[in-house]
Amino acid sequence: MSDDRVRVQIGASGVATVTMVRADKHNALDHAMFEGLVHAAEEVAGAASVRAVVLHGEGKSFCSGLDVASFMDRRGGTSVLLGRDDDREANFAQRVTYDWSTVPAPVIAAIHGNCFGGGLQIALGADIRIAAPDAKLSVMEVKWGLVPDMGITQTLPRLVPIDVAKELTFTGRIVSGSDAVALGLVTRTADDPLAAALALAEEIAQKSPDAVRAAKRLYNETWVSNDASAALSLESELQTGLIGRPNQIAAVMAGMSGEPPVFVDPE
Repeated sequence: MSDDRVRVQIGASGVATVTMVRADKHNALDHAMFEGLVHAAEEVAGAASVRAVVLHGEGKSFCSGLDVASFMDRRGGTSVLLGRDDDREANFAQRVTYDWSTVPAPVIAAIHGNCFGGGLQIALGADIRIAAPDAKLSVMEVKWGLVPDMGITQTLPRLVPIDVAKELTFTGRIVSGSDAVALGLVTRTADDPLAAALALAEEIAQKSPDAVRAAKRLYNETWVSNDASAALSLESELQTGLIGRPNQIAAVMAGMSGEPPVFVDPE
């Protein structure tokens, strides 16, 4: 069933498109959708040929959040989402957001229609978010008497001040894509967010995959850290690992000759 919920396509350029496929339910999250997203993240993370990932929803919405009714009909209800393997930091529900940060290549979310609750948390797990101006976004869990618990502590603090996070969470208010840019929830807007995300992914795919992956790791591990020594050391460590490698040499040669670079897949 999970294979029917999420589709993964990897193009010749190395751009992977991950599509949530439950348009009749605005891509609401049932158990199969959770499984599908986890498997999709594992697939693109394990593919050395992937240079960038575009994550989006089929139909009228990105993702409308948790399909509460489907879990009420399921044995164990939503408690099945809270299980955690001993060797993982994130539980099952958190993995559909947190695992995008562990994909070595950049992940771009293309947001349109409704992006509520768990759907917003999935989008926050991406590195970059492009939203339609009229998209609707909400930290909606308070509507159901809950707190957001799908990895939001690892994403929202990097994007907005704590007072903004609290106001959005305490009220569950819906903001437009345009308002979300002003708040810092999304990177920018585009009338066709999927086309814009794919264009950006293609642009990133033309850069050295070693450098792009290293840059993602550098920022992910240091952005909100107060350990300046460790952050500066990581800069040096990553740079040392890039200098003189085939892809770094290819980037230099391309820059000097004006010819398109030819990169190899990361090891």
